[in-house]
Amino acid sequence: MNISSIVVQTRPEYINEVVESLKKCEACEYHLHDEVGRVIVTIEGNGVQEELEKLRVIESIPHVVSADMQMAYSEDELDEHIEVLEDSDIVPKMLNEDIPVEDIVYRGDLKRKNLEGFAKEFDKR
Repeated sequence: MNISSIVVQTRPEYINEVVESLKKCEACEYHLHDEVGRVIVTIEGNGVQEELEKLRVIESIPHVVSADMQMAYSEDELDEHIEVLEDSDIVPKMLNEDIPVEDIVYRGDLKRKNLEGFAKEFDKR
């Protein structure tokens, strides 16, 4: 199952008409809109092809200027990533253990190797 959020753009004078059309449309679920013509909807599909078909339905609604996919969630992709994480040493094994929170020591962002120098520079300011 895939779920994606779509930002639909229309001109402000057509916002009510487009919102009503989206609410009646079986291709998506309406969530909210603003006064400048942006509308947020979500679509669901059993795959990318089904989502693209629903996106085309939204794009064909009168007065829709654009409909752009913003965020996407794919159950299959998530399952694949979880398998990779579980079968590798990417995630430290200690994160899968029950450790009292007060025993966890955070030493900063692992991507930034020179945190001590950074902290000293920051403290000078």
